[in-house]
Amino acid sequence: MVDLDHKGWRVFASPLVGFLLLFLGFPILIDLVYSLSRVSFTNLRSPEIVGFGNYSDVLGDSQFWRASWFSLRFGVITAVLECGLGLGLAVFLSPLMEKRSWLMAPLMLPLMVAPAMIGLMYRLVLHEFVGPVPYYLYLWFGDSPSFLNAENAFWTLVVVETLQWTPFALLLFYTAYRAIPNDVREASAIDGASSRQILMAIELPLMLPTLVFTFFIRFIDGFRVFDNVYTLTGSGPGGSTTSLPIYIYEAFFKQGAIGKAIAASVLLFAASFIGLYVLTWLSRRRKGAIS
Repeated sequence: MVDLDHKGWRVFASPLVGFLLLFLGFPILIDLVYSLSRVSFTNLRSPEIVGFGNYSDVLGDSQFWRASWFSLRFGVITAVLECGLGLGLAVFLSPLMEKRSWLMAPLMLPLMVAPAMIGLMYRLVLHEFVGPVPYYLYLWFGDSPSFLNAENAFWTLVVVETLQWTPFALLLFYTAYRAIPNDVREASAIDGASSRQILMAIELPLMLPTLVFTFFIRFIDGFRVFDNVYTLTGSGPGGSTTSLPIYIYEAFFKQGAIGKAIAASVLLFAASFIGLYVLTWLSRRRKGAIS
């Protein structure tokens, strides 16, 4: 193993530090300046510093809190559904996929489609007047719910998001499930443990790091959802499906409130950073307790 001194580490780390400063540090600095400024498309090069007024406007905007609640609720519900379904499918299909590994390929097909295209596809399929799903529901049952109205749009989006990203959870959970040594299962079975007891007492605890990691990744992705929601429902009837990224997009491009939009994005970044820090702290604390 190569033993590097502090100077050697600085030499090896300098390209990474330079990359982070160039592609992350500079844009973040500009965003912080704009978030404290009165700025529009006419004075982007000479913003007028006004303090924390943009943050006050964002925090005092009821639509911001409504969008935050939508993103939080959407992220939690979709992450729970995706992880629950993915775990169930991984355990249930494991014996079959062990013998026919090619079955994993068609199960991963939803991941190959861009989320924006998924939104457009379901917008056509579920359209109240031209969509085939409402048409056949009317034809067979004489009635059809309005999938994209204010009452049902949220749950329609949840179903669409879950259908697309459950294969991601399935892939990670199946990999973690197959990585558990069979000797552990066989020894437990010899001791008289049932399949359910083995799953609850042995397999799930061993898979816990993967479960937590996958839930966090899917929650973050659901919390910052934009493309499939925007193409499927936009901001929704009465703003009912406005996520935080859509709120920021509309404030920036439709309202021209650049400072307000960037202030909202800074708050979103800060919330994500705090969540990541808490998760890292909990992970380190768990490792310390185990060791």
